[in-house]
Amino acid sequence: MAIQIFTGNIIAIIWDFDQTLIPGYQQKPIFDHYDVDANHFWKEVEKLATYYKKQEINVSSETIYLNHILTYVKCGKFKGLNNKKLQEFGKQLEFYSGIPEFFDIAKNHIEKNKEFSKHSIKVEHYIISTGLRQIIRGSEVSEFVEDIWACEFIEEPAQPEFNSKEEENNKKTDGEISQVGDFLDNTTKTRAIWEINKGTNKDSRVGVNDLIAGEDRRVPIRNMIYIADGPSDIPCFSIVNKFGGITLGVYNPDQDEHFNEVKKLQDQGRVQHFSPANYSKGSDVYKWILKNMEEIAELIVNDRDRLLSDKVRESSKHITT
Repeated sequence: MAIQIFTGNIIAIIWDFDQTLIPGYQQKPIFDHYDVDANHFWKEVEKLATYYKKQEINVSSETIYLNHILTYVKCGKFKGLNNKKLQEFGKQLEFYSGIPEFFDIAKNHIEKNKEFSKHSIKVEHYIISTGLRQIIRGSEVSEFVEDIWACEFIEEPAQPEFNSKEEENNKKTDGEISQVGDFLDNTTKTRAIWEINKGTNKDSRVGVNDLIAGEDRRVPIRNMIYIADGPSDIPCFSIVNKFGGITLGVYNPDQDEHFNEVKKLQDQGRVQHFSPANYSKGSDVYKWILKNMEEIAELIVNDRDRLLSDKVRESSKHITT
């Protein structure tokens, strides 16, 4: 059996999206395009769980907004909305200062450091969001991230006997979105943490529930920095904190209420640090993230040196006088 000498050499920076990378919510371009009052839409969403409860139907208050978007499509308020349009809406998003430049700065800060590059230490960016994956894919940060976990819509559902009509069903269409393909809520966001940890997103042979020794996992959680803005990220904060990773809460500097919410996270021990969402050079967040990345990289180097010493025995030498 081959001896494993080296530990995981990947540092993962994991980002929430809304109010973490952008000041507002990613669905805004949809409402603007269709001249729909966003506040009215979200107030309807807030009441949906109670509405369906009266019909003795349980729904998720966190993801029912996806169904309400489909209802707006079906009744013509979001006429023609499809995944291509969602990607186009992503191009309209405006990011906090320093984004997307900071993505490359963070990678280069570690990967161009001679001490760390000797050990092939790499930096990867990921996004985990309860928002819409196609909007994020269309945004200018998409090219800088390894993977995106978010909610997904289907345009043309597979029909009965679709398996026997493969060529016909593989035809691409720009039809309207009609079904929910995938969803993330506050709790299922943690699944993405474990998938990054085990490397299931890099190797389909590895399942998220497969038993893998800690030292054999692609990205140890202690090599992760999780950056988010609110109570919806508490499950992810908890996992990353529990297993030795780094957690950061950020807030919109123009919103006092947002500051109060994120401060509560630190007061409760949910995050290790909190700061305004400004990623430009010299800002608190800029310096804090880079410093913590350095410390993670130093731990990786120390572990590799120690394991090399433990597992490789020096050969005997001739005695000279």
